[in-house]
Amino acid sequence: MKWSCTAPLAAALAALCTATAALAHPQVPGPPQKAPVALVGGTVHPVSGPAIEGATLVFAEGKITAIGKDAVVPEGAIVVDVAGKHIYPGLLDGLTDLGLVEINSVRGTIDQRETGPLNPNVRAIVAVNPDSELIPVARSNGVLLALTAPSGDLVAGRSAVIQLDGWTWEDMALLPDTALHIEWPAPSRPGRRGGSAESAPPASPDQVERLRQMLADARAYAKAKAANAAFPRDARWESLQDVLAGKLPVIFHADDVRQIRSAVAFAEQEKLRPIIAGGYDAPACADLLKKHDVPVIVGGVYRLPRRRGDDYDAPFTLPARLHEAGIRFCISSQDRHGASSIRNLPYHAATAVAYGLDADVALKAITLAPAQILGVGDRVGSLEVGKHATLFVATGDPLDTPTQVEQAWIVGRKVELNDRHKRLYRKYEQKYGEE
Repeated sequence: MKWSCTAPLAAALAALCTATAALAHPQVPGPPQKAPVALVGGTVHPVSGPAIEGATLVFAEGKITAIGKDAVVPEGAIVVDVAGKHIYPGLLDGLTDLGLVEINSVRGTIDQRETGPLNPNVRAIVAVNPDSELIPVARSNGVLLALTAPSGDLVAGRSAVIQLDGWTWEDMALLPDTALHIEWPAPSRPGRRGGSAESAPPASPDQVERLRQMLADARAYAKAKAANAAFPRDARWESLQDVLAGKLPVIFHADDVRQIRSAVAFAEQEKLRPIIAGGYDAPACADLLKKHDVPVIVGGVYRLPRRRGDDYDAPFTLPARLHEAGIRFCISSQDRHGASSIRNLPYHAATAVAYGLDADVALKAITLAPAQILGVGDRVGSLEVGKHATLFVATGDPLDTPTQVEQAWIVGRKVELNDRHKRLYRKYEQKYGEE
C-alpha cells in the first residue's frame, strides 16, 4: 500500500516544524580566532589574584598569552580599546538544565530525564540543544559556561560542562562527561510539623541497597570482562567503570543533614569521589565535609527556608556560612524556573554578598570555584596565561545589576550578545517610544 500523508497529519507536522523553528535562536556562532586580540587599558580581574588597573590582556589561538600593564601587543593584533571597562573570566553556572529544557510548561521542549530509576549511562551532552533561546540570554549577562545535568528518580546519568557557543553539542562540550548524578533518597520533611533536621529519618534502606547492588554489579561486570573479552557489553555497567576507578566524581543531590551525612558515608564506603549539590544543611555537617574534602554546589541563593523554624534568610546566608566553616563551595542558579533563570547567576552571588559573603569570594564562587570543583579549573574560571580566552568586557562589577556586558569571547571566538530579550525590548521601545 502506498503511504500518503493525510491532511491532519500534514498539519501536525507543519505545526511541529513551526514550533521547533520558533525555539531556535538566530545568532550565528563565533568564528575561530584568526589573529591575536589585545584588550588594552581596562581593569583585568583575574579572580586568582588582585585586579590590575590599566592593563593589557592578549590572547591568540583561543588562549591567553599575556596579562599586565607592560604586556606587549604582538604585531598584527586586533587592538580593542577597553579603557574604563572591566575584564572578567566567563561566569560558570555549576548546576543547570540549560539546553535540555526550553519551556518548563511545554513537555515537547523537555529532554532532561529518562524513565526508570537507574540510568548511569545517560549522557546529558548528547541531548543539548545548541539553538536554545536561553543560551544567548545567559551570555548577555556574562554566563559563558555551565554544567548541564540530567534529572531522575535515583541515578539520573552524567552531566557535562558546556561553553555557550557552537553549532553542535560537540562544539559546545568542554568536559562532556563531568560527573554522575544521584538523587540521594530524601527523608521526610520534618519541618512541616516543626521538627528539626537532626530528627529526620535516614534515607530509605531499600533505595540505598539498590545503589549498592548497582555498584556491586558493575564491579562484577568488570571482572567478567577482564576474564572473558567476549563477555556481552552492558552500557550501564560499562559507564560506571570510571566512577568506580575514581576518575569521575559523583554529585549527590542532598539538602537535609541526614541526607548529606549518609551520602558522604556511602561514598566513603564505596570509595567514590563525592560532591554535594543543594547543600542547604551543609554547615551542620562542616566537620564531615572538611574531613573528606567534599565540596558543595549551592543549589541557588534565591530559595525559601526549608523548615518552619529556620531563619528567613537561611538560604541567603548559606554561602557565607560555608565559607566561614572552611567548606569548598560554588554558587549555582538552580531553582524551580530551571535554565530560564541562569541569567540571574551573578545576582545569586550578589545576594550572598548582601548577607555576609566577601565580594571577592562571591565572584570566585561563580568562576574559578565551580571550574575547580568540576574538573576544568586548568582551562577556565580565571584569567591566567595559558588558559582559555573565555572572558567578557563589562561596564562594571557583574554582581551589580546596572552593569552591562558589552563584548564576550569563548575560546577566542567573539560571540554575539544579542538575544530574544533585547530584540523584544527594541521592538516595543519602537512601538511605545513614539507615543
